[in-house]
Amino acid sequence: MSTTSQPRRIIYPGTFDPITHGHEDLVRRAAQLFDEVVVAIASETPKNPIFPLAERVALATETLTGIPGVRVRTFSGLLIHLLQEEKTHLILRGLRAISDFEHEFQLASINRRMDAQIETLFLMTSDQHTFLSSSLVREISRLGGDVSAFVHPAVASALKRHFRNGVDLSHSEK
Repeated sequence: MSTTSQPRRIIYPGTFDPITHGHEDLVRRAAQLFDEVVVAIASETPKNPIFPLAERVALATETLTGIPGVRVRTFSGLLIHLLQEEKTHLILRGLRAISDFEHEFQLASINRRMDAQIETLFLMTSDQHTFLSSSLVREISRLGGDVSAFVHPAVASALKRHFRNGVDLSHSEK
């Protein structure tokens, strides 16, 4: 794809708690546009993830296996430092609805303020994933619902284990 000696790399940051078919769809589509898509899983997040970092990485890796040019890694601290480390200035973000845009626009603006080289590229989610969010998947699973239509089988199994009988085991078994 790239005509220069340096590959075109884009960073797709997030908590991925859990990774969904919506995330996977964005990664697949971005992999067609870039030499490398780095799925960067945040180790520090105010979101209180249900899965520990290592499990989020393992689930993302399993979900994204087979997509050429995709790499999963963790990061901590500021996203701009990760971009510098990965020698890129491109961030991928997905948009489901106009409500996503406000928050994403704010993040893109502040990142660009901190480093004028940064570009945030937005991809609209595919129609079948516009309603899908990790928090919705977690809630359905917590209430004993079947999430297999929304996530990779390994993620569905992990959620089922995590929410045995509708009980959140994140603090009692880890």
